Amino acid sequence: MSTPNDAPNMTQLDRAPSAFDTYRDRYRTIRMSRQDGILEMHFHSDGGPLQWSLLAHNEFEDAFLQVGRDRENDVVIMTGTGEAFSGPAIQPGSHPNRNIMTPETYDPIYWEGKHLLPNLLAIEAPVIAAINGPAVRHAEIPLLSDIVLASEDTYFQDTAHFAGGMVPGDGMHIVMPLLMGMNRGRYFLYTGQKVSAVEAQSIGMVNEVLPSGQLLDRARELARLLLLQPRLVRRYTRTVLTEELRSRMHGLLGYGLALEGVARMKTN
Repeated sequence: MSTPNDAPNMTQLDRAPSAFDTYRDRYRTIRMSRQDGILEMHFHSDGGPLQWSLLAHNEFEDAFLQVGRDRENDVVIMTGTGEAFSGPAIQPGSHPNRNIMTPETYDPIYWEGKHLLPNLLAIEAPVIAAINGPAVRHAEIPLLSDIVLASEDTYFQDTAHFAGGMVPGDGMHIVMPLLMGMNRGRYFLYTGQKVSAVEAQSIGMVNEVLPSGQLLDRARELARLLLLQPRLVRRYTRTVLTEELRSRMHGLLGYGLALEGVARMKTN
């Protein structure tokens, strides 16, 4: 029979392992560190710029879920590694996975895709993107952040979808027209247009453009500024400001992913 003395006291609870310890080293494409509630997520491939892959697709979905579940994450900073945020660029007509899918092989991609961006938007802590160079694969991920910083040599491009022979149905079809305006966004997706950081700032996609050496320091400065507000103010502000985005994802993301998958199915 238990007694009041058997219940864990506050000292014992304080010594319990942090949730962060259960996922911080789990991923091969994300390096994480946290100090004073500020979580930094550095995306990479083997220590260099992130090369988008099925591994990254799988890990990002899970990582955003774990980060969102950990209430000790007060502010999140996302950044890349080296001279680029995400790649590699896909040359027109050369996509390696074009028309090779079956429903069975596409299903895990479809499932992860349905959860990846919603898991990001479900993080109830402000998210700052420090985009350290060209983002030519899945630029929608950093652009969904609450505060978007970019280095002077950054540009945005969608090389993997229409220009590479695929339907842009995994979130780009929602995010880019929303951020750029309907006609600009559609043009961007159809043509594989490059949009520089300065141009992106001029149309409201990016908040600040900085020399690369100042980028991460500025992100950390802004994170500390956000920490001045009470935790619930930060969490609920993030929640209310992402509600419309989450609603759009709920209605359009699965549909877009389904069409992207159909267009990739084997034809014989």
